[in-house]
Amino acid sequence: MTTPSTAAPVPVLEVHDLKKHFPVRKGLLRRTVGHVRAVDGISFAIGEGETVGLVGESGCGKTTAGRAVLRLIEPSSGSIKVMGQEIVGLSKAEMRPYRRQMQIVFQDPFSSLNPRMVAGDIVGEPLSVHGVARGRERRDMVAALFERVGLRAAQMENFPHQFSGGQRQRIGIARALALGPKLIVGDEPVSALDVSIQAQVINLLKDLQRERKLSYLFISHNLAVVEHISHRIAVMYLGRIVEYADTRTIFTRPQHPYTEALLSAVPVPDPAIKRRRRVLQGDVPSPVKPPSGCHFHTRCPYAEARCKVEAPPLREISPGHRVACHLR
Repeated sequence: MTTPSTAAPVPVLEVHDLKKHFPVRKGLLRRTVGHVRAVDGISFAIGEGETVGLVGESGCGKTTAGRAVLRLIEPSSGSIKVMGQEIVGLSKAEMRPYRRQMQIVFQDPFSSLNPRMVAGDIVGEPLSVHGVARGRERRDMVAALFERVGLRAAQMENFPHQFSGGQRQRIGIARALALGPKLIVGDEPVSALDVSIQAQVINLLKDLQRERKLSYLFISHNLAVVEHISHRIAVMYLGRIVEYADTRTIFTRPQHPYTEALLSAVPVPDPAIKRRRRVLQGDVPSPVKPPSGCHFHTRCPYAEARCKVEAPPLREISPGHRVACHLR
């Protein structure tokens, strides 16, 4: 009698050693004199119905990582698997089925919408491009998407400038949902919205995740928002992931000095609670010439001689908790 298989489910997204280096060219002949190491070897996975938050300072490579995962920009090297299938190296035609499985919600809810198209055509365009629906069927599907994201079907004939910022972002979410994707990359999707509207959009994303078993890669610099929506968090610094763990662990037991500094800067709504700020010294180094060894050693209060010459691997210090630090 055979026993049932207990194999682990295949992640919706699996990224291994992903790199994206942009060439720096100078001179009349435009010779390559260096590279911007925007993403410098990151690895993570997202399961079905799971949200992974990608956080860090501006310029750390979060957005580049998100766009490389979707192959909106070509990665320099590394592996990207969608539902267990490698997509790096696929042609545009071969990528077409995977485009339906991966969508993005952009940061700016106005510039990401075509001002010459009415909202209904913006949301319905993916259905036409992929041959999913046309005519009355497409209109009915778009109307249902409008209703689901909190808009009225009557607003399908309005242009983007006739909507508020929160409503425009709901249009962007409806467009991302149109093809029934498995994975949605949110590139700071609420950072341009008022705080009260941010909460509404975040709650909408969580409701949609429960209904459709969506997986999110949620890119943000707002730790309060990331804490609310994420199951796991990856902390990036200068193109590398320095800490990766579940949300509760990151917020209660951070192990990397950079994570500690980020959390110390989060405002506390209770004035009676005094939090000790850990202010980092110096500026973020240039990704063109990052420091040797640990990229963070120039600003780390605990740095040792070893940190300056040897890059720490992202190793597991407890189940599910990985840290790139020689001192942990």
